[in-house]
Amino acid sequence: MRRLGAVLAVVLAGAAPAHLRAEVTGPQGFHGEPYRSETPATLAGARVIDAAEAMRLHGDGVPFIDVLPRTARPEGLPEGTLWNEPPHLSIPGAIWLYNTGYDRLAPAEEARLAQGLERLSGGDKAAPLVMFCKRDCWMSWNAAKRAVALGYQGIIWFPDGIEGWQEQGGELVPATPVDF
Repeated sequence: MRRLGAVLAVVLAGAAPAHLRAEVTGPQGFHGEPYRSETPATLAGARVIDAAEAMRLHGDGVPFIDVLPRTARPEGLPEGTLWNEPPHLSIPGAIWLYNTGYDRLAPAEEARLAQGLERLSGGDKAAPLVMFCKRDCWMSWNAAKRAVALGYQGIIWFPDGIEGWQEQGGELVPATPVDF
């Protein structure tokens, strides 16, 4: 019993051999409401970057994927009422795979994400792809985790998203939603 206590103390202190340590990577599943809350610092299978690295990768031409939701037409508008969707501002050149960051996805959103990843990677699952939304938003974490589960090894998560981009001096431009 004393030996078990000593082993437990070593494991808790982080000094255990690597095969006895568990990697802390955040929730096991996907994170739902509230989406705007503190996110983990890591994501198993993905590289995490800051805004300076995001700017460098953007300059190198690495594809950026925005997963923020699209604004839905308000319910209850009378038939024939014109409704203009508000502009969605994003990182220049980013592909807006809208509604793909929720904890549960409808088949259309699952397909949009899978097809978008396939096209943006050129079929190379090791190709770098940067996924983002807003700071302290679980949607990009969820989408990046899904991409890793689909076998993509080049996933890069940019948790500071558009706020971090702007703080680094980057501008935002209107984005067009992508459907495949």
